[in-house]
Amino acid sequence: MTKIKIVLFILFALQSFSQNEITIEAKLLENGKKIDVFEEITVKNTSKTALSEIVLNDWNHAFSSKSSALAKKFSDEFNRSYHLSSNSERGGTNIISITDANKKSLLYFRKPNQIDIVIIPLEKPLATGEFTTIKISYEITLPNSKFTKFGYSENKLYLRNCFLTLSKLDSESQSEENSDDLTSEIASYSIQIQHNNYTINSDLEVENTTPNSSNLKGNLRTNFAIVLEKKNSYETYKNKETIIVSNLKSVDLSENQRKQIIDKITNYVADNLGKSQQNKIMVSQEDYDREAFYGLNELPSFISPFNDDFVFELKFLKTYLNNYLMANLKINFRKDHWILEGIQHYYLKKYIDENYPETKAFGKLARFKILKKYKIISMNFTEQFIYNYLLMARKNIDQPVGTDKNTQIKFNERIAGKFKSGLSLHYLNAYLGDNYVENSIKQYIELNKFKYTDSQNFKSILENNSKQNLNWFFKELIYSRNKIDYKIIQAKKTNDVIDVTIKNVGDAKVPISISGYYKNKLISKNWIENQSDIFTFSIQNDSITKFVLNDTYEIPELNNNNNSYKLKNRFLGNRKIRFTFFKDIENPKYNQIFFVPTAEYNLYDGLLLGMKFNNKSIIDKPFIYDITPNYSSKTQTFAGSAGFSFNDINRNSTHFSTRYAISGTRLHYAPDAFYTKITPSVNFRFRHPNFRKNEGEGFLMRHVYVNREKSNIVSTKNSENYSVFNLRYGYANSELIEQFSYGTDFQLSNRFGKISGQMQYRKLFENNRFINLRAFAGVFTHNDTQNNFFSFGIDRPSDYLFDYALIGRSESTGLFSRQFVNAEGAFKSKFATRFANQYIIALNASWTIWDWIEVYGDIGTFKNQGYTSQYIYDSGIRLNLVQDYFELYLPVYSSNGFELNDKNYGEHIRFIITLSPKTLTSLFTRRWF
Repeated sequence: MTKIKIVLFILFALQSFSQNEITIEAKLLENGKKIDVFEEITVKNTSKTALSEIVLNDWNHAFSSKSSALAKKFSDEFNRSYHLSSNSERGGTNIISITDANKKSLLYFRKPNQIDIVIIPLEKPLATGEFTTIKISYEITLPNSKFTKFGYSENKLYLRNCFLTLSKLDSESQSEENSDDLTSEIASYSIQIQHNNYTINSDLEVENTTPNSSNLKGNLRTNFAIVLEKKNSYETYKNKETIIVSNLKSVDLSENQRKQIIDKITNYVADNLGKSQQNKIMVSQEDYDREAFYGLNELPSFISPFNDDFVFELKFLKTYLNNYLMANLKINFRKDHWILEGIQHYYLKKYIDENYPETKAFGKLARFKILKKYKIISMNFTEQFIYNYLLMARKNIDQPVGTDKNTQIKFNERIAGKFKSGLSLHYLNAYLGDNYVENSIKQYIELNKFKYTDSQNFKSILENNSKQNLNWFFKELIYSRNKIDYKIIQAKKTNDVIDVTIKNVGDAKVPISISGYYKNKLISKNWIENQSDIFTFSIQNDSITKFVLNDTYEIPELNNNNNSYKLKNRFLGNRKIRFTFFKDIENPKYNQIFFVPTAEYNLYDGLLLGMKFNNKSIIDKPFIYDITPNYSSKTQTFAGSAGFSFNDINRNSTHFSTRYAISGTRLHYAPDAFYTKITPSVNFRFRHPNFRKNEGEGFLMRHVYVNREKSNIVSTKNSENYSVFNLRYGYANSELIEQFSYGTDFQLSNRFGKISGQMQYRKLFENNRFINLRAFAGVFTHNDTQNNFFSFGIDRPSDYLFDYALIGRSESTGLFSRQFVNAEGAFKSKFATRFANQYIIALNASWTIWDWIEVYGDIGTFKNQGYTSQYIYDSGIRLNLVQDYFELYLPVYSSNGFELNDKNYGEHIRFIITLSPKTLTSLFTRRWF
């Protein structure tokens, strides 16, 4: 009866949803960069209410502006290529005319905040079940494929979503944001395209093709792809399951090897998910490049630790699963994307575990004895799934996988969220058993190949099959970011019964697995359900020597380090200590201490050679220590630093983190003298509820203790030993197009008190020119010092709190005295008076002339005790090679006069340089985080 119901349902769906028909006549112009289109859309109102307007998706027009939703997303991710591109590279859609079936002109409009949505008001409402026909003549200018992989390149056109499509009738229209989540009505397509000697490939049926034109057809489609090339790179594979059109790259694999792999995967997917309703599926290199298999291709191909066939197999599997599900699941990919991603990554993990159970995360590298003790090298390939999720969860920037796709930050959208979705389904499958999850997935796909569905329908099928209420799964794992964390706090043996006390350290209440081991042999495994914060599990078994919660990492738990409990030899703790060179992924079996040689440089210590000891694994931890003893090659003395911090995470609050820390540094500040700095601090950090907004604020409270040895070279009078209480507040909202920040700083010591504030604004205009504006003001509340050591710096701060990475901090002449710090007065020219001990006000500005060449200007006033206030200014050329990291300043004219006339002009040039690898890394990670 079930099979009969499914067949009848499919026949009904075919009848109901084959009513929307779209006919397209397209002609390539200007070598494919432009396409002339005539499109006829026949719409049936299948919604429950009358329609007053028809809404069309215009993906191509999202590229027409630098202020579209798509452009905003590029800006959020610091993607410069789009905003620095020309108009011809971006593309757009020019609508020439819209008429009804009787050739009567129809009006249309676009909303200012949704320029890629075309809205056509109807003269009279279209009742449920009624039809209407719209005819549209328009011209497409394709975007360059460098932005999204879709569009035009030198010898290729990749057309996906470039034509106008019918937006889903009963849902809110969604702007394109490069998320692969465009939602269109199901329709049958008939396309005739004139392509001028291009070869054509598509997941549509290609009919009557000639060198100059082709006809394409597809039934019950929500999306399709057409590729036109000067030289064909695609191969077609046919088997009993489907037709595959692919140009997926492989290294040193024959056509027969590729065919065997493709047959293996298509048969696997058909067996597990059912036969595809779409007869032809395209698997392109572009699709894979958009979302590559994270963890597979991080190393260059010439040193790849995996065999070529394994790499090709996983690349094809990941892309084929995605495109198969896109073709066979009719869901709102913006709201319910986690279903597709969860199914995809569930079967990715299952396939690898079944076919390559012994393959390690770094492949052949695990064979090297020297690398075997590294967890990241020796762990099984699919074990990395949990760490890809934890990478974001430990940073406290993971997001619920069930949130709309366009609200997720890039790493969550492309990587972490997908792995968590797959892990969550594996968790549910392990808990329910009897393949309830796999059977429900297959049923869900079969029932919804021809109609739109949602997550509620998926939940109903899971609950009906398993006969269980699964609210906990959707509430805790899909639609929240509640912390899952259990720990064993006690195990007590009485006669032959062991009572294990478990504490829920997190705020999610979900089932937890507990395994009992005799040495390394698994004795028992049970699932525990309990809604209490502390509960007890009892087991009758006198051979168990150790209990482990979540031993196979099937539960996406935030902390696995507290899951093990030994019944004997507890004086050594539950985990042994392991020293590891450099760094490793977190290993729950060990307390890891990492050590790595270090080499640093400053002018007075020379080369600092040492060894860094810390517990910083690749995944963040709440408690961090970092101890670095160094040997100074120049002074032949010992120096170094140490730091200890604890990060108290608030997962469901805008006050997301409180960091408690104490740090100490001992280095030379002069050739013959050390400084020692000790700083206890508390840092409160806040962020916007929308994680995509690069907006945050912080409040730092610290006390800086400094002891400076006396120097015979640098004057230290009345500034040898001091302490400063410091309060700082800062706010920043940063993206590529616009950056705005401000902050205040209050300092108090027994010798002085001062308060200051600064504001910065940076804007990228549509002509690709930047403007940078900065304002700073500072005043002493009292000042009993006898020198300028604690004064405001006009062209460079004295840095008595040792906050800046100055190479030669005590230099007044020579190269290192010209290192510029964008702080306090921030003037680039050096004046006769370089400090202010009463107040200072400064305005700094720069403007792009061409590319990275800018003109700058500074103006301000300052006052010293016993003197009248002074006004100063300077101007010159700024070579902004890498913003805030590597810059040169060439003074031209200032209060000193025309500086180019100075025969020692080279001494006037200032520079910014950053040598810290950690700081430079942030240039790249901000694209993802």
